[in-house]
Amino acid sequence: MSFLTDPQDAHFWIMIALVVFGAVLWRANVHKLAGKVLDDAGAKVQAQLDEAQRLREEAQALLAQIQTQKADTERAAAEMLKLAQADADRLRAEAAVKLEEDVRRRAVMAERKIALAEAQAAGEVKAAAADLAAQAAEAVLAARIASASTDPLIDAGLSQMASRFS
Repeated sequence: MSFLTDPQDAHFWIMIALVVFGAVLWRANVHKLAGKVLDDAGAKVQAQLDEAQRLREEAQALLAQIQTQKADTERAAAEMLKLAQADADRLRAEAAVKLEEDVRRRAVMAERKIALAEAQAAGEVKAAAADLAAQAAEAVLAARIASASTDPLIDAGLSQMASRFS
C-alpha cells in the first residue's frame, strides 16, 4: 500500500481522481438521478407486467366464453340432429302409410276394372250365344220350312225375324 502515500505513483492519482469523481457525482445528486431512472424503468416494467396480466385475464375470459359458446353450439347441433331424425322418422312413417293407401286404392281400382272387363266379356259371350242361337234357330226353321209347304204367314214372320237379328 505504498502507492497511497507516494504522490509519484500513478495508482495514487487514479485513486484521487476516483475519489474526486465520486464526490462530484455525489454533489450533483447523480445517485438520486440513477435511482429515479431505475425506479422509472422498474415502473415501466411493472406496467408492462400489469398489462400482460390484464391481457392474459382477458384472453382467459374470452377462452371461457368461446368454450361456453362451443358447448352451446354443440348442444344446439345435437338437438337439431335429434329433431331432424324425428322429422325423418315421421316422414318415413307418413310415406309408408301413403304408399300403403296408394297400393290399396290401386288394387281396388284394378279389381273394379277386372270386374267391369268380366261383365263386358260375359255380356259379349251372352250376345254371341244369343246370335248363335238365333242363327241356329233360323237354320232349323229354314230347314223345316223348306221341307214343308210354304205358308205366307210363316214366310212373313221369318223375314221379320231375320231383319231383327241382322
